[in-house]
Amino acid sequence: MTTLTLSESQLLEQGEALGRGLPPGSVVFFVGELGTGKTTMVQAVSRGLGVTGHATSPTYNLVHRYQGTRGPVFHLDCYRLKHPDEAADLDWETLLKDGDAVLIEWPERAGAYLPRPRLTCALAHVDSDPARRRLEIR
Repeated sequence: MTTLTLSESQLLEQGEALGRGLPPGSVVFFVGELGTGKTTMVQAVSRGLGVTGHATSPTYNLVHRYQGTRGPVFHLDCYRLKHPDEAADLDWETLLKDGDAVLIEWPERAGAYLPRPRLTCALAHVDSDPARRRLEIR
């Protein structure tokens, strides 16, 4: 487990480095309260995976697909799920089989339908400095 306190630019650098080092087929969870930088971190990890477009939050579609240098990168945002059973409609088998990486925000809302993560990135506000975030990678 690694815990870092980072500025936004450092968070972006850390995310890109994380993306460059992910093995193919990785599942990464991003957890934390609203506004802690989950989507920002996903954007940086996506760039590290070779995604050239801007990754946006898939809140309304639940899943966005981006093309990385090694293959598709899937970005899921489970925030809008009202019950874990709603995650059953996601094509998990295809996401896991075809994806170079599956990046999941708010994974706790999908319950037992979730695959096991390779990594979990937990983000939190730093009370003493609102411009910084605490990132715990486990």
